[in-house]
Amino acid sequence: MATKKKTSKKKTSINFWMYGILGIFVILVIVAMVLSQPKTSVTASNQALGEIIQVDSADHVAVGTNPGPYHSSPPAGGNHYANPLPAGFYEDSDPEAKVTYPEGALVHSLEHGYVIFWYNCQVSDNCEALKEQIRSVMNEFSNTKVIAFPWADMDVPLAMTSWGRLLKFPTPDLDTMRAFVRNNRNKSPEPNVP
Repeated sequence: MATKKKTSKKKTSINFWMYGILGIFVILVIVAMVLSQPKTSVTASNQALGEIIQVDSADHVAVGTNPGPYHSSPPAGGNHYANPLPAGFYEDSDPEAKVTYPEGALVHSLEHGYVIFWYNCQVSDNCEALKEQIRSVMNEFSNTKVIAFPWADMDVPLAMTSWGRLLKFPTPDLDTMRAFVRNNRNKSPEPNVP
């Protein structure tokens, strides 16, 4: 009987050490995984993801009807017209900019993965410089899936949207503008549509 108790104590001692070592190993693996995660800081790239904007629907509506309301101004997704607006830099003088509800076509472009630079010359200190900054960033991306459009319904000189994202600029910043395009272009319900 004495040998049975000794064997049982040895077995319990071995199990204790085995489970202890296994527990320490699991803890070390978890700590290593946490430490290996990339550090998040407020960089231009992280900031350029923009604010998440709720998008309730992406239905087509009849041209000429109000496609809104939207959860943001400028809009970052929602109901829209059947035809998107092509890539390009639009001025107040362009016929497309004079349409009653241009956001109907612009939001469809967002659905296809476009990034839109919405600019407001009414609150810009130097509108020509602002336009030149926007053009330079658009050119860096070969004017592919990027649109610049005048938008007076905002209190900042520049805002950028992609599907479900909005970033407002009290002061335009080229690095953040570039990062927004890199991070958000083609992140949409229909990214493979031109």
